[in-house]
Amino acid sequence: MRTLCSATLVGEFIVIGLAGLVAMRTSDVPSGTLWAVSGTAMVLSLLLCGMVGRPGGVRLGWVLQAGLVASGFVIPAMFLLGTAFAALWWASVHYGRLVDQLKAARAASGSGAGAPVR
Repeated sequence: MRTLCSATLVGEFIVIGLAGLVAMRTSDVPSGTLWAVSGTAMVLSLLLCGMVGRPGGVRLGWVLQAGLVASGFVIPAMFLLGTAFAALWWASVHYGRLVDQLKAARAASGSGAGAPVR
């Protein structure tokens, strides 16, 4: 799960930075406020990469997803991008947990990591 979620968060880091640049030109929000919020969200996305496997890490990820969708009130295109990243986050968590369960079951059965996936 950590790998999939971390990849999603790194993608969000990039999108948040680019959205901040767009917002500087298209919104009436002061640059200092804009970069305080964008910078905090960017740092949070990178910190969450290391926290995904810890208790509360996935929940904080959902908070970031909600914030990304809500940023659509400043940049309307972020409604679409935020929703897309929220869907990617859901898929990363859901399928990442399935992969983790399959790996644990394979390890418990003693088939080892070298066995082909079927």
